[in-house]
This record gives sequence, structure tokens and C-alpha cells, in this order.
Amino acid sequence: MRIFVFGDSIAYGAWDREGGWVSRLRKYVDDKILSAPEEDDYYHHIYNLGISGDISTGVLNRFHTEMNARLLKEKDCAVVFAIGTNDSQFMFANKENKTPVAQFSANISTLITEARKYTDKIIFVGLPPVDDAKLNPIPWSPEKAFINEHVKKFDNAIRAVCKKEHVTFIDIFSVLSARDFTHILEDGVHPNDVGHSMIFEIVRDSLVNVSWI
Repeated sequence: MRIFVFGDSIAYGAWDREGGWVSRLRKYVDDKILSAPEEDDYYHHIYNLGISGDISTGVLNRFHTEMNARLLKEKDCAVVFAIGTNDSQFMFANKENKTPVAQFSANISTLITEARKYTDKIIFVGLPPVDDAKLNPIPWSPEKAFINEHVKKFDNAIRAVCKKEHVTFIDIFSVLSARDFTHILEDGVHPNDVGHSMIFEIVRDSLVNVSWI
């Protein structure tokens, strides 16, 4: 089975020496393939389709192109979406989020509709929390801010659409918020090695539970 992971810089693996949680997921799957007996038919591909700075509209615009370029003759596939942090950015100029939350919810719903043209195996990974103290404003982009109140609003929007569409939602925000998560963020928004490792473990366990890997 081919597993496609669409997302932003966090999915891409920014600031992790091991390439991020998706790279760790691929290594986990590759290790299982290489250690499996010859008669075992366990064989999966993990594709990291994360792009730094991407938002839900960007994923929508490239979704079919990315899928069709990699499916080839193998039609058994699954899709993981990990998008929304950049959509939640608060823009000081107009005092609005980068993507209005209503539009974001519509985008998430459309992503599910489009993904179902390929598979019924669809999962959304929720958003990790951010360190407001470092990101309001964002040092490298001071006209914007990442604020947990807004991140949580967008995380809840994903959860609500997934519930309505009967799609699995993996909660990251609550799990990481239950501990001192600021120590697992490299720059306030991107997880460091430890943070990516934690997200990997949460996602890995979820994919094992649904028998994808």
C-alpha cells in the first residue's frame, strides 16, 4: 500500500536531525519490510508530500497531481493530512487569520471528498501547540503571529469536519499540551527532535490500530 502524507513544514520535517515524524514513520515501515520473512507480503511505501509554508488551499491545488504522479498501477493507497498551522496565522494588518476558519473547514471537507476518489483510508493529524511567547509576533515575519488560541480553533475545525465525515482524527494538541511542550519546540512552532519523535509515536500507534502498517 502507498501512504501519502500531505502537509506543511512540520510534516516535511523541519528542524529534526532525523527528517521529521514522517521520515521516522518511513524508517519504521522500512525496518518492518527488511526484517519480514520472505513469504510475508508486508510492503508499504511512505511518501512525504509536506511543503514548508503550505496551507489547506495549497494542498487542494496540488492534491490530484501529487497523487496521480505516484499511484502508477498500484491503486491500494491511504492518505494522511497534516495541515492547518499556517492557515491559523493571525495577520495584524486585517486582524484575521490567514485562512478564514469557515473557508478552512470547507477546504478540509473538500480534501476528504477529493481523497475519497482514490481511497476510503483517510486520516487527519491534528495540530501541535505553539509557544505564544516566541511567536506573537513571529520573529522572522513580524506582520503575523502564531497564537495557541487560534491554533486550537483550527484544530477543533479539523476535528469537527472529521467527526461529521466519519474520518479518523489523531489528537496531537491535547497530548502535547498536557506536558511542558515548549521544550519540544525548536523555534516556538516547529518541533525539535524530541517533538517529532513524540508525534511519530502517536501517529504510528494510530496507523497500527487501523491496520495500515
